[in-house]
Amino acid sequence: MKIAIFGTGYVGLVTGVALAEIGHDVTCIDVDENKVRKMAQGISPIFEPGLKELMTNNIQKDRLRFTVDNTGPLQWADVVYIAVGTPEQEDGHPNLSYIEQVALTIAEHKEGNVVVVTKSTVPVGTNEWIETLIQNHAKHHITVDVVSNPEFLREGSAVHDAFYGDRIIIGAKSDYAAELIENINEPFQIPIYRTDLRSAEMIKYASNAFLATKVSFINEIGNLCGKLEANITDVAKGIGMDKRIGEQFLRAGIGFGGSCFPKDLKAITQMGTETNTDMNIVRAALQVNEKQKTILINLAKEVFSDLRGRKLALLGLAFKPNTNDMRNAASIAIAEQLIANGADVIAYDPVATEEAQELLPEEVEYANSLEEALQGVDAAFIITEWEEFSTMDLSLFNRLMKEPVVFDGRNCFSLTNAKRNGLQYYSIGRPAVVHQM
Repeated sequence: MKIAIFGTGYVGLVTGVALAEIGHDVTCIDVDENKVRKMAQGISPIFEPGLKELMTNNIQKDRLRFTVDNTGPLQWADVVYIAVGTPEQEDGHPNLSYIEQVALTIAEHKEGNVVVVTKSTVPVGTNEWIETLIQNHAKHHITVDVVSNPEFLREGSAVHDAFYGDRIIIGAKSDYAAELIENINEPFQIPIYRTDLRSAEMIKYASNAFLATKVSFINEIGNLCGKLEANITDVAKGIGMDKRIGEQFLRAGIGFGGSCFPKDLKAITQMGTETNTDMNIVRAALQVNEKQKTILINLAKEVFSDLRGRKLALLGLAFKPNTNDMRNAASIAIAEQLIANGADVIAYDPVATEEAQELLPEEVEYANSLEEALQGVDAAFIITEWEEFSTMDLSLFNRLMKEPVVFDGRNCFSLTNAKRNGLQYYSIGRPAVVHQM
């Protein structure tokens, strides 16, 4: 199948590479000439495990191409995918201007029959609007079928999810279009669920809202455990053994970030406002998440009373491991709070330093290694649970820091191991490991 994909962010690029890998002829379209030139050379603009190797393999097999030309690929494509960004606006609504641009481009250059597949996350009703937009602005005779095919890719494991996902959702009015997209995806051998357009759009938002709520719930329970000297790790394990609840997304920490959860939760609350429907649980999940970013700062103030002049290390800057994505990363708010409290901050991340420098306060210094970041600091803050940190030799804290004071926002270490290595160890929802300083 000949496929054209508009957009080469996480969704568009991973989708294009995965479709090429299962045998389709894929052309990815982007407006950024420099980005396109690098991708054509097999250089990925994002850090995602396994992506570069698949890109290179399919470029060499001539199943994957990248271009800024938005007319040629449209003329021969059997199916056109829309995978452009829908960034959050100030009022919480997604910005659909990139979607509109693609729809108008399709209307101008495509003729005959076309199936348009929306991978971008869009409010309920958007796919119907896309279809109408294309039909009303068509320059040639065109028959349009629009399919909602939301993505469920987790950054850091997007390649894995593309090939081993839980389900593929196909929402369409046309049986022909739905069957075509089902045939395209059949080689993945992932369960396919077909529904109407609006239900498919809502499935994406509802999935993210539920998972984000689960994160905020366990964080709120973790905060209570911290006050009552219970252990959130044991509590989460105990409740997760209940099959009705499940163990995933029950790890207490300093909250969720990234581009999806915060944006999608705000979008679904806006849909609630517009339909006069209370979305109290979703709003609460957002509120809890914002408060969670202050937990480590409050712990540090309790320990040191005054952070002025303290040299503090931030370990991990990306919003989650195995990505260089800094959107809504907890490190941004934490770095801002530490600087505002007069601390000197040195930061280290295995891959996201360049991106972090654009967003963190200019006072922040950056280390090239974990060891450099820890050298002579008063305390270390674990912000992202990179494997480099979660499997590190804890004796490094004692050997390199002034005092081995660790504020762990991701509960990377067991309390037993922290105690064995003589750490002053403060985590989320667990008893502190305290030694006389």
